[in-house]
Amino acid sequence: MSLRLATFNVENLMNRFDFSGYRNQLNEDRTLALFDIKSEAEYRMLEQARAIAQSDDTRQLTALAIAATRADIICMQEVDNIEALKAFEYGYLFKMVGEGYRQKYTTAGNDSRGIDVAVMMRNETAQGQPIEFVRMTSHAYVTYEQFGLHTPELAALGNDANERIFRRDCLEIDVTVGGVPLTLYLVHFKSMGSPRNGLDGREATMPIRVAEAQAVRRIIEERFGKDHAADKRWAICGDMNDYRQRVKIEGDSFDGYRFQVIDESQSCINVLTAGGFCENVVERRPEMDRWSFYHTRGPQERHLCQLDYILLSKGLAAKNATAVPDIIRSGQPWRVIFPVGQEVDRFPRAGWDRPKASDHCPVAITLDMA
Repeated sequence: MSLRLATFNVENLMNRFDFSGYRNQLNEDRTLALFDIKSEAEYRMLEQARAIAQSDDTRQLTALAIAATRADIICMQEVDNIEALKAFEYGYLFKMVGEGYRQKYTTAGNDSRGIDVAVMMRNETAQGQPIEFVRMTSHAYVTYEQFGLHTPELAALGNDANERIFRRDCLEIDVTVGGVPLTLYLVHFKSMGSPRNGLDGREATMPIRVAEAQAVRRIIEERFGKDHAADKRWAICGDMNDYRQRVKIEGDSFDGYRFQVIDESQSCINVLTAGGFCENVVERRPEMDRWSFYHTRGPQERHLCQLDYILLSKGLAAKNATAVPDIIRSGQPWRVIFPVGQEVDRFPRAGWDRPKASDHCPVAITLDMA
């Protein structure tokens, strides 16, 4: 009995318009920046037209990427609300996969933009085993103080002890697959942001992601018991906005690109994998081929890295010792630099940097659940 499990940051799956760009240039789309817009009313009208036209191409590619995962259960990040998810699944994904993801769950988390984690599930696996929802538990309310995780580093970043740990949520989803229990922890950790205080964005925000990872581990250990948790059936799925390795890119398309694998000394992922608690199964792939995200701030700063994770409990990973996850990259825009031998056929209409399925790649794995 097998289950196909996937995770994907679909990026801003929204059913509302964001008009903040009229007053904040950082939020203004580059297309509208080209025009002399006389009033907020005119800006709102143009932003609506732009967003609608761009979203159709984008969501077709997002749906193609999800369809390519062949997932029975897919964990998602950056979903506005259940209505947006239903409209996307019926209007786009249903046309590609037919009788698809009838079960959909999300809840409001802590994100200031209102984008949350969510899950879609089929009624049964491809093998015909029933997938049954048992319960959903949000941990968005947990504070640093409650878990004893407040540190001077967090205080220096302006995080008070009574503030909530998770920037979105750690959404706990219990299901059964063919009668076998499985618990999923859906996460979307703090983004790296821009450089500050003499540190790059990753280093400056690391204490927040470390606290989020510590909180996830504690939630799991309290649920299953500290001495037994690693042997239970669970998986942590989501965008953790951090990596243990990156593939640095130098050169250009004329003289050729050069790729160098760099190990990082610190990562919030280490908190979760320490002591064999769980395994990052993407690390079963070759070092050069683990990336799910292309980062660039121009030619001087370019790398490929893994931001999207399926972490299997030690017990579930041992049960699936030979399973190697797939990373679906056909929805990536043409600006992404692929190492030699990894090139893929892009989905139709993918642009230089948009439209695209997402800046993130879906990660999927087939698990033996017997």
